[in-house]
Amino acid sequence: MIRAIAWDFDGVLNRCVEDGRFIWAEHFERDTGQSLAGFQRAVFAEGFREVIEGRRDLVEPVAAWCAEVGHAPGAEALIDYWFARDDTPDAEMQALVARLKAEGVPQVIATNNEARRARYIRAQTGWMAQVDAVLCSGELGVSKPSPAFFEAVSAALAVPPRECLFVDDTRANVEAARALGWQAFHFTPETRDALPGMLAGRGTAQGG
Repeated sequence: MIRAIAWDFDGVLNRCVEDGRFIWAEHFERDTGQSLAGFQRAVFAEGFREVIEGRRDLVEPVAAWCAEVGHAPGAEALIDYWFARDDTPDAEMQALVARLKAEGVPQVIATNNEARRARYIRAQTGWMAQVDAVLCSGELGVSKPSPAFFEAVSAALAVPPRECLFVDDTRANVEAARALGWQAFHFTPETRDALPGMLAGRGTAQGG
């Protein structure tokens, strides 16, 4: 039986991609007067894992880009802009998480996000009213699909992995969780409709 749930954030609880495009970036060029492709190259370069795992502050590559292109508002303002437009909760998942909370099911967000985004999720979104914690790679110092990430999440839930459900939209993360004894559900447009019914009985996960 499933006694606790760890939710991925972007792509599961946060519906941030539509038709292969990031919603936050839709009006980036109109709003900033700068190239989206140039921003993405500068910020999401090979070293971005250092940001995701907390070894480098997100503001550093963003500030470097701002200086290079002459973006006057600066890095902090641009990060605020980015995070606000990336706050696109999935209404169906909000309802599901709220229902599970009402039933007393422990739930956490387990995300590959840097610490600034985790703080934004905690302080500026409504998710903390529904989940017990936000566990992010930027604060844990390790990211999915590393076993150490799942060990940290399992410890926070205080439930054996075999009784935890991990829900993620990335297959490699789902497979890693299963290899460590978790129940896991691969969340995709094709499988998502099966999740509420499966959780109604809180039986073994079948998705993906």
